[in-house]
Amino acid sequence: MSREDEGKSLPSTLYDEEYFLTACEGYDVFLESEGQHLSRRLHDAFDVADVRAGMRILDVGCGRGEILRHCMRLGIEAFGIDYAQAATAMSRDVVEAEQNGSEPRKKAGVCRADAKVLPFPNGSFDRVLMFDVVEHLYPWELQRALLEVRRVLKADGLFIVHTAPNRWYDEYAYPWVRRFRTLLGQGRHYPRDPRAITPVNQEVHVNEQDLLSMRRTLREAGFEGKVWLDSPPRSERENAVVDGLHWIAFRLPPFRWFFERELFAVAKIKEAVG
Repeated sequence: MSREDEGKSLPSTLYDEEYFLTACEGYDVFLESEGQHLSRRLHDAFDVADVRAGMRILDVGCGRGEILRHCMRLGIEAFGIDYAQAATAMSRDVVEAEQNGSEPRKKAGVCRADAKVLPFPNGSFDRVLMFDVVEHLYPWELQRALLEVRRVLKADGLFIVHTAPNRWYDEYAYPWVRRFRTLLGQGRHYPRDPRAITPVNQEVHVNEQDLLSMRRTLREAGFEGKVWLDSPPRSERENAVVDGLHWIAFRLPPFRWFFERELFAVAKIKEAVG
């Protein structure tokens, strides 16, 4: 961690309603379904959590509230926290709409809180979810947040993480992708800084991860588990050359370590030795 980053935090005002409805991943699905459905990324992240009815779930950085609504429909007791006022307001609206529906639902709770100081007793949750939050926390913040997650997680519970982008893609693979696409006459879609594709990310992405850094960060916070890479499915094929290069880049190591876009982790509290 850079010394100049110690004590830094992004202001919560960066995360206003416009951010959640125009830039935050899954906003298009949220608007189209009026919060009824999860985006592909959120759905994939939730799937690996192995969540079952009767569990208690904490969604750290609950954003618009889709995960809470999904939990309610599955008969799961869910709680969401976010430090952005806009997020807690949107999540409460989603929860209230679900509770006031025609079918009885499991209750859910929402509160405004900092991930570094979770307002819950020790060992409260079977699952803690942290989807698309890691990249928004400075390293010192992430360390404290993970220690809090470990505190509120049950001894046999699971911590599930999704973060994007893979730092190695942005730093090492993207420049080659940009050169290649420029040769194909598509350079206007590939700005020099990949975060400029979604401009607000230039302000709010302060701690992007790679396979090694994510494993190390979890280990230092007292977790052990699996970290892996994945990518969004391709929407369309192009030609034999491009499709062949894509297959190599996204299927074969070591290339895929640099070209895959997303990081997932499923971790548990590391057992004390001795």
